[in-house]
Amino acid sequence: MADGQAIIERRKREMRAAQRQLRAEARRLADSHCYSRAAEVFLDAIPVPSDGTIAGYWPIGGEFDSRPLLEMLAARGARLALPVVDSASGLLLFREWRSGMALAPAGFGTFGPPPSSGVVAPRIVIAPLLAFDRQGYRLGYGGGFYDRSLAALRADGKCELALGLGFAAQRVRQVPVNETDVRLDGVLTEKEFIWTGKRQDVTQPVAQLLPRQI
Repeated sequence: MADGQAIIERRKREMRAAQRQLRAEARRLADSHCYSRAAEVFLDAIPVPSDGTIAGYWPIGGEFDSRPLLEMLAARGARLALPVVDSASGLLLFREWRSGMALAPAGFGTFGPPPSSGVVAPRIVIAPLLAFDRQGYRLGYGGGFYDRSLAALRADGKCELALGLGFAAQRVRQVPVNETDVRLDGVLTEKEFIWTGKRQDVTQPVAQLLPRQI
């Protein structure tokens, strides 16, 4: 590994350790209604597509609780999916999920739909995070699953929006990045929806999903 890359990876490890503690404290201090308020902000900013799938995640540890958002999206008729780890490919598979569905272990301590649930290619991906910055860079857990998966989905023209979900306190001045890190299009917190800049390769069918003033 080149010296520059080694420095970036060291900075990421150090930031992860600090951000895990910060996120845990943010979750401890969060009021019970902040997750539903964040879901309402999301629904005001992002129209639910009439076709295609929105991929969320099932929260573990200190992650921002995505379940109120998933339930509100389901109530609006959205087709939903949750990720499972495919260790063979190093990618995430997105399996269709319905409210009330029993979950199964999905790799690395996460939970997702069982293997009997079909694999879909989401139009919108909502990802957990440890930290984020105003440029849309996301600090994850170090496995690179979201970065590789988003890159693959975008290369196939399937993922039109990639969004982060976390506490406002998780925002940092700058996330250390390398050439494999993928930018998010926006980040939702309990306080606001932050657009980090429209990608130049977004195509015409996503016109209804472009930023609104909120």
